[in-house]
Amino acid sequence: MARQINIVCVSGARERLQMAAMIASVAAALGEEVTVFFSMNALQYFVKGNDAEAEAEGDFGRLMAKNPGVPSFRQLFQQAAEIGDAKLLPCSMAVDLLEIAEGDLDPAFGPPTGLTVFLGKSEGGDLLTF
Repeated sequence: MARQINIVCVSGARERLQMAAMIASVAAALGEEVTVFFSMNALQYFVKGNDAEAEAEGDFGRLMAKNPGVPSFRQLFQQAAEIGDAKLLPCSMAVDLLEIAEGDLDPAFGPPTGLTVFLGKSEGGDLLTF
């Protein structure tokens, strides 16, 4: 039976998004059941047409930005969805507050989901927050 890994992304910091994406992509590739819930400052990076770079918290984030061999967090989340069928879910409250229209998010994203629903489905699994 596959392990259930649930990830909450609320930070807009490069290092935090990168680590969440690495965990999601590796776990999905290993056949784990992965769900990522995006809210607050993290969701903005997945709106179509937003190519802004996430701010680095420290030196490591700046090193990643300079190294073309490091896949971006956007690429890693996309891989998790494509290769391992990870679920990428936008927070319904954040979608409303940011006034994100249907179809404006990356196509790998599922429907807006409330926190109550996400937490209910996460019961019994690992929960990681970034």
